[in-house]
Amino acid sequence: MNNYLKLENNLNNIIKSAEKLGYKIDKTPNKLNIIGVRNSNATSQEKFDDLIAYFTYDKNGNLIGKVVPGTTDPSTVFLKSPINVKGAAILKSGQYKDAYQIGLHRGKYEALVQTKPVTVIRDDDRNALINYFAPTQTGLYGINIHKSTKGKNNEDIIGVDSAGCQVFRNIPDFMDMMRMAQTSRKNHGNSFTYTLIDQRDVLKFRNTTISLIVGISLLVLSSYLFIKKSK
Repeated sequence: MNNYLKLENNLNNIIKSAEKLGYKIDKTPNKLNIIGVRNSNATSQEKFDDLIAYFTYDKNGNLIGKVVPGTTDPSTVFLKSPINVKGAAILKSGQYKDAYQIGLHRGKYEALVQTKPVTVIRDDDRNALINYFAPTQTGLYGINIHKSTKGKNNEDIIGVDSAGCQVFRNIPDFMDMMRMAQTSRKNHGNSFTYTLIDQRDVLKFRNTTISLIVGISLLVLSSYLFIKKSK
């Protein structure tokens, strides 16, 4: 496990990072929140090396949830041979409010399916690397939140499980999330917000904050020295 996963594999840290980036966390009791965390240190698009956090709060404000492995990117299979002629779909980091509902993933089983527009990066390089600077497109593309395929030869490899969907590596984790989703639907209706944060965004925020603090400190010091010299 790399340092990124060691650092971010903490539910409270992920929530704080999301809030610092300006995203809203719904603390209404039993309301499901889902946050994907994209690993910018990934060296391959073949493995489930991202994180998915899912959680609710109880009536006393206690946090209930987990951080589990998954992927927020399409696999090499679809990067090289995208379904869409414009290129593979990489969900752009952001908060997609009420963009998901409980429905059937590809008509097969209940999952969280996209029902409102999201923004994707269209990578048309057709190689094994993601181009995060490629053009974007907004619309309905079936970027669902679902489970991996059971019984694959190698369950560590994404393979055909993601052409851009957000996918849980472990089926029991996905089922646990869906149980929370069912409870949330019963209490608050069939709509769910998905938030995707990228480690790059978190690091950029931290660096900007540090630069701002350093800048203010230097300004205060310069003012102090000027006043002192004037005396």
